[in-house]
Amino acid sequence: MTEQSVFDKIDLHLIRILHTVLTERSVSKAALRLGMHQPAVSAALRRLRELSGDALLVRSGSSMVPTDTGLRMVEPAASILREAQSLFRNARGFDPASSTEVFRLAASDYLDPQFLPQLVARIKSMAPQTGIDLRGLSEDGDYRAHLAQGKVDIVIGNWARPPDELHMGRLFGDEVVCLVSSKHPAARRSWSEQSWLEAQHVAPTPTHPGAKGFIDEHLASLGMARHIAVRCPHFGLIPSMVASSLLVLTTGRQYCERFTQGLPLKILPCPVTFPRMMYYQLWHERSHASAASRWLRDQVREVALALRPDARASLP
Repeated sequence: MTEQSVFDKIDLHLIRILHTVLTERSVSKAALRLGMHQPAVSAALRRLRELSGDALLVRSGSSMVPTDTGLRMVEPAASILREAQSLFRNARGFDPASSTEVFRLAASDYLDPQFLPQLVARIKSMAPQTGIDLRGLSEDGDYRAHLAQGKVDIVIGNWARPPDELHMGRLFGDEVVCLVSSKHPAARRSWSEQSWLEAQHVAPTPTHPGAKGFIDEHLASLGMARHIAVRCPHFGLIPSMVASSLLVLTTGRQYCERFTQGLPLKILPCPVTFPRMMYYQLWHERSHASAASRWLRDQVREVALALRPDARASLP
């Protein structure tokens, strides 16, 4: 069978069945998800096996698993479905009330702890049938590649110098301060730049390979380096660590203020002068003109401004 003859036998519905069968790893579950009768899905799987020359899905004990060829077909099939959805969605615009779009956002929990809960609530109230896939930023993930590949729609965070190849929307700026235990010696007396640098600092695990983070990038530009005693990938746990130790967290005031009411913590000025910590949302050219993506970016912006209304006047 020639490549052209195979192509002529494939339609979008068959690609959808392929992706669903491989991800559900079950003909019966795929039929339920697709709203089809099981014999029809079985017949489509037989066609797919003939076209690919591979079993695609085989039995392993009491369950089914994709073959190596099947596994290699999952992401290309998903990509085709995303592009087809985007093609027709952009042609007719975006209606939040009826959309079944799945929004994929990557963000670290060093944001205001109220930000993501409020963003999810806003999206679900305005677009109740949409899905939301929230992902963290980690050192083993390349957020630029994920944006380019369509695995993520928007990345939210703070960067001293956001990547030039991505679109950027400012959300708000924040003052850099220090969060310490109320029993920390610095809470009772002032500290110098040197004593701050030598203190035991806690810092987030880098968000991508080679990243230093806003604080350490600025210190490096001044020829300084602090003593980082603890690295933690879960920023939301750090305030509790600080409250029961001599660790120092240096980050934005807005984040710190969310924890001072419930934990024995104190906010102190930082003895090293930092520029304001700027928070952004980043997106790729591939989704720049998408009506759904534009709507999502608007919701991110509005939630950020609601949490920090004084930032509205400073945004373009």
